[in-house]
Formats: sequence, structure tokens, C-alpha cells
Amino acid sequence: MRLEVVCKDRMGIAKEILTIMVKHGTNLRGIETDPSRNIFLNFPELEFSELQVLLPEIRRIDGVEDVRTVPYTPSERGSHELNTILRTLPDPVFSLDMRGRIVRLNEAAQLALRGDEDKLRGQSINQFVHGFSFQRWLDDEEIEPQATKVSVGQRSYLADILPILVDADVSSSPGNVLAGAVLLLKSTDRLGEQVNAYQKQSSDGFERIYGNSQQMKQVLAQSRKMAQLDAPLLIQGETGTGKELLARACHEFSFRGDGPFVALNCASLPDNVAESEMFGHGENAFEGAGEAQRGVLEIANGGTVFLDEIGEMSSSLQAKLLRFLQDGSFRRVGEEEEINVDVRVICATQKDLPDMVQKSEFREDLYYRLNVLCLVVPPLRERKSDILPLAERFIERFCAQTSRPSALVSKSCRDYMMQYPWPGNVRQLENALYRAISLLEGNELSAEDLQLPSYSSNFGYYDEVFEGSLEESVKRFESNLLRRLYPAYPSTRQLARKLGVSHTAIANKLREYGINKKSIT
Repeated sequence: MRLEVVCKDRMGIAKEILTIMVKHGTNLRGIETDPSRNIFLNFPELEFSELQVLLPEIRRIDGVEDVRTVPYTPSERGSHELNTILRTLPDPVFSLDMRGRIVRLNEAAQLALRGDEDKLRGQSINQFVHGFSFQRWLDDEEIEPQATKVSVGQRSYLADILPILVDADVSSSPGNVLAGAVLLLKSTDRLGEQVNAYQKQSSDGFERIYGNSQQMKQVLAQSRKMAQLDAPLLIQGETGTGKELLARACHEFSFRGDGPFVALNCASLPDNVAESEMFGHGENAFEGAGEAQRGVLEIANGGTVFLDEIGEMSSSLQAKLLRFLQDGSFRRVGEEEEINVDVRVICATQKDLPDMVQKSEFREDLYYRLNVLCLVVPPLRERKSDILPLAERFIERFCAQTSRPSALVSKSCRDYMMQYPWPGNVRQLENALYRAISLLEGNELSAEDLQLPSYSSNFGYYDEVFEGSLEESVKRFESNLLRRLYPAYPSTRQLARKLGVSHTAIANKLREYGINKKSIT
């Protein structure tokens, strides 16, 4: 039987209660108080007639406000809660005394040691858990929590060793006193399950995109809303602003997140190749085609297709894409059979599509099909408050990758990064810092370590040590441009159409600069 005596905090009140218990010959098992100073009594069951005499006597004590029966005392409730927690925990948990002996253990721990509590209690933990000296840890002057790899039999575990500190409210030993340790074991399987569960629940794709500026916060808020919709999405922004990263985040945050995400760069392939890549082709559809192949639209069925640099898409490919957006069907190159797929289309461009529509360089009907939902990613120069935090994140990552201490950033370097216009945006910042950290000799980054080319918002990049005439510079630019474009447009007619000049003019230029299949390969 348990009684709760609701009383005032008065000296001697407990002694008077105990005197009454002795008078009635009651065998008291325990007495305790709670934070409110109420007194709890634990004793064997009494007859109702005895209780009728005992309770009024206790109530008459000065300071006692009430006496009532309760199902358990505070210590019993706490013990029951602890047992319930230990029993339901799937990981082995041990309580150890100051000599490293097992005081208490849960059911998972009994299974791990293959014994019951009565036999294991009092045994040294070192008999079962190997790879860590508990006694040496307990004997240290400063006891700190530790995590280490241990083994139990043939199984490996990650062990958390935590000190048990008791508040010693006595003059001889003020403060916390070490009373033992708690040992928690986690198997590699359990760790893997927990990491996977955490990543699945906490990762929405947007955590990879840093944006503390007001502009980026607004973009990310809009992105989360638009990700849940299934209409086409158009992402606009300069090169290097992270358009593909944002497209992936929208895919992962959508109901299609478990489906495939397939990207196609519309500017990197000639027209005929881009059509085959997007829609696939039939067997022997063209010379060298070989077996039938699926395009990105089929591969991404149930997921998302990301079309990068949509402004570079040819007019014929634009027409086929428009038809697909209208009814969700298409034909492979060289086949007549209609194929239906369920994909969401996300496009990205750094070009001004409305201006291209006005100049008849982009289909107006396709533009309105793609521009159902639109996100505009601001350039880095318009979100200056993000520059230094991004730089710090990149520096920390690259220092870890190169196994070197974290590098400091000088004030001059910080000022320079804030003033530079970053025409290549986040990608340029990332690449510049990667190069700087890789080549850094000391431990502090300076502005010179970034090795950034001079740039003017009006004139673009320029060389401070420029030499040569205008004619020589134009020819050098022409030669470099043609050499880059020739592998993707290997005929004079294709290259001329791409650059908007006659094929005769292109043929003369290729001949002048010695550009042909042999020289390029």
C-alpha cells in the first residue's frame, strides 16, 4: 500500500508521521519525498478497519493538509518508466559501476551477451566487450563521453560511453561525483538503417542549395510550391547560377521524387543527334544507328526530364517537343508507332526567350507551353550576402577533400570577392576557390590566390597585358570559336546555319585557319 501525505514543509513532520506508524506496528518499506515536499509511505496492505484509524491520526498532525492512497511512489514510477524505456530500446544498454561491473542491462543487451540479467549482473563488462578499456577510462582525472568501435563476439558495434554523475550535496564532496557509466552499443546494420531513414526524411533536395539572401529565400519558397505541381517548369538564370541543381531539387521534392531524373543539354548536340537522344530511334533508323534505343523521354517515364539550354533547340526539334507536350506521345526516329510516357518537363535557359520569340528564333506556342510555371534564379552579384557564406562552405569542403587544415580568408580577399561581379556566378566562385585551395602554400587566402580574370560589366573579360592588333585579336577569336563548334557541326552548311552566315564564308574561314576533321581529331 502507498500513501501520499500532502503537507507543508515543516521541520519534524516526518518524524511525527513515523511515530504514528510505529505506534500502529506498521512495517514501513520505504519513505520518500517529491519536489513539492509531499511525503510518500510504502508499507504492506492494511485492513480497512486499521486504515480508518491510521489516516485520521496522520491528518491531525500540524501541517498535514491531506492523506490519500496512490498506486505508486515517485521512485517506483521512475523505475517503471526506466524499465519500459530500456525494454523497448532495440540497442544494447548497460549501466556499469566504478569497477566496470554490470549493474543493469536491458533485454537487447542480454541477447547480445547471450545470458539473462541475474547471471550477467556483477560481471565485468571487459569479459564481453573488447576494444576499449573501461577501467582506464573510469580512472582518468577528467571523464568525457567517448564514441569508439568495439566488438562483442564476432560482431562489431559503435559504442557510446557516457559518465554517470551524481550531485553530491555535501560539504566534503561538493559538485558532481562520478558513480559509474552507461554503455550504449549500436550495430553497423542499425547505424545504416538510421542514416538511411534520416536522409530519406530530412533530405528534400533543397538543402543542397544555399540561399540566405532575401532573393534566394523567395526563389526557394516558390520552388517548393511549384515542385508539388506537375505542369512544365521553366528556370531562367545566367550560367553557373545553379539551374540544374534547382531542377533536381524540384524533382526530388515532388511526388515523382522516387522516379528517374534525366537531363539533356540541347546545346551540346547537333540537331539530328539531339532528336535521337530525346525521342530515341528505331533499329537501323539511320547510318550507324544499330539496334533500337530509347530516348530520354522513355528513360524518364514516371519521373522528370530536364532540358538544359532550351533556347538552343532547333526549330524542327521544337515542333516535335510541342506535340509531345500537347498529348504526351511521340515517335522514335525511323519508327511509326506512337509511344506514350508520363514525364514532367523542366527546362532551363540563360537566354531571353521572349526576345527570341519576337525575333522568330523560338516558337511562340512552345514558349507559352513551357512557361506555365517560371523561376528566375538571381545572379550572384545580386545576392551579395550569399557570397561569403558560400565561399566558407566551399573552403571547408575543399580543405577536407585535400586533407589540410581549414584555410583562413584575409580581409582583402573577402573585400575582393564582394566587389567582383562573378559573371560565372556560383560555379565560378566554386571553381576559383577549388583551384586556390589546391595550390595554397600557407594557411591564408589572399585575393591573388583566386587568380580571377579582370572583368567589366560593360565589356566582359579583358586582358590587362593585352598585346597585338584588333585584326589579330578578331582572327584569334574566330579561330577559337570555330575550333570549339566544328566537332558538333562537322559540315560547312551546319556550321554556317548555326552562325548565321553563308557556307562559302565558313568554308573560307575553315580553310584559312586549317580546321578540318584531321586537325580536330
